[in-house]
Amino acid sequence: MSVAHQLPVTWAPRRNRVVLYTLCGLLVTVLSVVAFALPGNWQLNDRLAMVTSGLMFAAVGHMLARPKVSADAEGVTVVNFVRSRRLAWAEIVHVNFRQGDPWVMLDLADGTALAAVGIQTAGGRDQAIAAARTLKSLVDAVGQR
Repeated sequence: MSVAHQLPVTWAPRRNRVVLYTLCGLLVTVLSVVAFALPGNWQLNDRLAMVTSGLMFAAVGHMLARPKVSADAEGVTVVNFVRSRRLAWAEIVHVNFRQGDPWVMLDLADGTALAAVGIQTAGGRDQAIAAARTLKSLVDAVGQR
């Protein structure tokens, strides 16, 4: 089976997502329960501030859990912490994942580089290496069409 037949494929640090979303849920729950369990002399705006703080921490946790890299027949979508970018296969010149790098870097045809945070060592070094190799094979096979 050729590498191109593996499409579509998505890589994401699943362990990070599980931990972050679990912590976010716990934090929102605990702060909400504490906000409503406070003594009666606490004002409503103080209670709402606690709940809002929990929701803001959860938003940051969601932002940290967003990264993923998705490849399909038309190209690659890189979703990082704040931004996402859609790349055609021809735009990706090289896939870099050197020893010590926290995540994959994509060298692009316009001379820039793009971090692909969805393929990172935090979810396991061996899985990240395998994902980087697969992405490189896809870039070599599909990008040359």
